[in-house]
Amino acid sequence: MKRGTKISICNGRLVDPANGIDAECDLHIADGRIAAVGSAPAGFRADRTLDARGLVVCPGLVDLCARLREPGFEHKATIAGETAAAAAAGITTLCCPPDTQPVIDTPAVAQLVAQTAERHGQARVVPAGALTQGLGGEQISEMAALKHAGCPVMSHADRPIKNTLVQRRAMEYATTYGLTVFLRPEDKHLRDGGCVHEGRVATRLGLPGIPEAAETVALARDLALAEQTGAGIHFRCLSTGRATRMLAEAIQRGIRASADVSAHQLFLTEDDIGAFDSNCHVIPPLRTSEDRTALRAALARGDLAAVCSDHRPHEQDAKLAPFPATAPGISALETLLPLVLRLVAEQVLDLATAIARITVGPARILQLPVGQLDPGRVADVCVFDPDACWTPSASTLVSAGLNTPFLGQELKGQVAWTLLAGRVVFQRETT
Repeated sequence: MKRGTKISICNGRLVDPANGIDAECDLHIADGRIAAVGSAPAGFRADRTLDARGLVVCPGLVDLCARLREPGFEHKATIAGETAAAAAAGITTLCCPPDTQPVIDTPAVAQLVAQTAERHGQARVVPAGALTQGLGGEQISEMAALKHAGCPVMSHADRPIKNTLVQRRAMEYATTYGLTVFLRPEDKHLRDGGCVHEGRVATRLGLPGIPEAAETVALARDLALAEQTGAGIHFRCLSTGRATRMLAEAIQRGIRASADVSAHQLFLTEDDIGAFDSNCHVIPPLRTSEDRTALRAALARGDLAAVCSDHRPHEQDAKLAPFPATAPGISALETLLPLVLRLVAEQVLDLATAIARITVGPARILQLPVGQLDPGRVADVCVFDPDACWTPSASTLVSAGLNTPFLGQELKGQVAWTLLAGRVVFQRETT
């Protein structure tokens, strides 16, 4: 379908939290942008009409953390395959952490990632630039050049910066160019090689634990540096209730901070590890049921501004070793929307708030003009059936990664169409 094609999406429930819309109304698209909401513009004639009766129409989803494995780890997954999975999941914009090989610390690598995604045309990929050269934590990267090359944020992936002075200088430098710093708070020494939450399950299974303090001590340091430098800081994948309370207090004091949570942390706990289920080996680790409750409450209050997939596809062998030796991470693009919708079913969030946490919330953190459907905006749209049930399996998942603890579980919520800049990039086949 050509970019200039005119499309009308009719009879759906349009939910656009950024503009306060939750009503049955039509959406009209022309030249890759939203032409009108409600009545069609004068003289508008659609080349194609999508009947969204019984479906929800919302902005394309925005994912703050998805590893696409390319370049460097193509044996796990590729940009072509994972952006196709994103399209099937209603995700139109993905932020890729910089821990590729080579690291995204030069404009050339940043452009390679973005241009590869653009060539395949399934989803928009925005690379996070490396905060330091090679993610080595010693030399600050050329952030101005990375920003010019299309990196909207700077990140250190999952690697703590050991030298606090280097981190301070890096945050100051990022602030000079209006760049938000993405960090995952973890004290490497307190983690001490752990692979699960330090608690009763770790003790029972004889596994090395990661204490809550590994997250909160690092968070306290990072917040202090943000206050000192005036930098905008975003914490990825918080996992503890105490961390959310520390964040909320810092925001109240005027520190420019935000945070997200990975979808699986809102449902799984340390108990789900069971008898060494390696698909539940994630970093940060699954915490307690009390932490899960606190994360949900923080998300409802808005202290956590976004839900991300924290997508990490692995080849099958990566999950077959003894638990501590397996590769951490979940393949999570295609379960993001159904899990967020489960929060609605469980009355944690209303539908508009849930959609906000995976559209305009993350879009604002990335400072990108996506995640909303007002006229003139780029037409990134997700149309989904909130009642459709499906089961993740090797035959239903598009991602190369099958490493998910939700494999074989019935989920509710399935994408019917995904539009990227006005083009239909995914259409579910009907039987």
